[in-house]
Amino acid sequence: MRESHFSTCERNFILQSISKKLRIDGRQPYDYRRLKITFGVERGCCQVELGKTRVLAQVTATVGQPKPNRPTDGILFVNVELSPMASPAFEPGRLSEFGVYVNRLMERCLKESRCLDTESLCIVAGEKVWIIRIDLHVLNHDGNLIDSASIAAITSLAHFRRPDVEVSGDEVTVYPVEEREPIALSLHHMPICVSFAFFQEGKYVLVDPTEKEEKVMDGKMVIGMNKYREICTLQMAGDMLLMHEQILRCSNIAVVKVTEITELIQKALENDKQARATGAKFGFAESMEPQKITAMKKNLAEVNMENLKSSEVNLLAENISDDSSSESSSDSSESIRLWGAGTAKLGRNSSDISSSDDNSEVMELSPPHPAVAVPPRPAKPKSTLPPAESDIINIDDDSEDDVKVIQKTPDFAQKDESSGDEAGGQKLTLRELLMALKKKKCSQ
Repeated sequence: MRESHFSTCERNFILQSISKKLRIDGRQPYDYRRLKITFGVERGCCQVELGKTRVLAQVTATVGQPKPNRPTDGILFVNVELSPMASPAFEPGRLSEFGVYVNRLMERCLKESRCLDTESLCIVAGEKVWIIRIDLHVLNHDGNLIDSASIAAITSLAHFRRPDVEVSGDEVTVYPVEEREPIALSLHHMPICVSFAFFQEGKYVLVDPTEKEEKVMDGKMVIGMNKYREICTLQMAGDMLLMHEQILRCSNIAVVKVTEITELIQKALENDKQARATGAKFGFAESMEPQKITAMKKNLAEVNMENLKSSEVNLLAENISDDSSSESSSDSSESIRLWGAGTAKLGRNSSDISSSDDNSEVMELSPPHPAVAVPPRPAKPKSTLPPAESDIINIDDDSEDDVKVIQKTPDFAQKDESSGDEAGGQKLTLRELLMALKKKKCSQ
């Protein structure tokens, strides 16, 4: 596995925040991230989003032969797929050590807890049974993959419906879904995994750690439990030892979290069942609203500010006000100016847009500016001396630029003195100015 780079500054910052009972995403130590459960069009297809971690679960059923030692029991198979799409640390083509760890933990949580009644999957004893397969595809990995996978697996099992079967003599008939109503799987309970991360030799405990928190933790413990307070599995990892009191405290926290998650799963299943019964829209595509501009918005977590002192809150408010005042004073030219309904001006340039060539079109779309009193400029003293040769710009005769220049000469200085701002000068093109200078040189 190619682990992503993690700097020492980030590590120290996360550890210091945890020592102050703060987390980098604003959660409390025992808070879960936002959990969202959606179902596909087909039965047994479920997607779970825990923060930025996404897992897609798909349940399928096939008819096969049972195991020799259990001829009347069906088979439950769990498969976990970790692709590079979820994280660059996952390699394609083969299951890594972390993938084997997650796969075995899911099998222990689901199979060994006997949450599924495998005897109800028997068709003909010793000959044909149902083989239930759960495929877990990790779409994005941002920490606490085990909890997301366990929720997706048990939810997809509860959502799945297998075809109806009829046995007559030696013949077995499997009816399609269109002919007979499919049958739900028999679940005794819902085991759900809750992960705990430990820091500083177990002094600090976090629930639902993110990927960055998992990289700096000293150890991890996973408790698989149902809402009946029955522990289905327990897994510990890391180079640390835990006391008896710490394990009991974590188990009490897990009871509360499992109860909340189970209620959320049952509510999601009930909503999907009601939508299918009433003919409403359902599925992954219908879970989003593409017609809204906020359909793909980021779901931000709420930050609890109750633990901040009043002085810290006042200081934060002062900093925000100072920043806003400085930005308004320095970047006042970048503000948006509303001219009318559907018309505004944005940019650094404070000059009027009417100075462009399309002045008439712009002025028709925008209302006129209010008149602003401009103080008169002080009059410059007029000079009657002829321009020095160093002030004359030599330009090639081939230049075709039609630029008008005001050139003050002794001949023109006495004319047009009453012509406003252009007194003592005359508008000449560059070509006329050059011709006048050549004639002057020739006469000399």
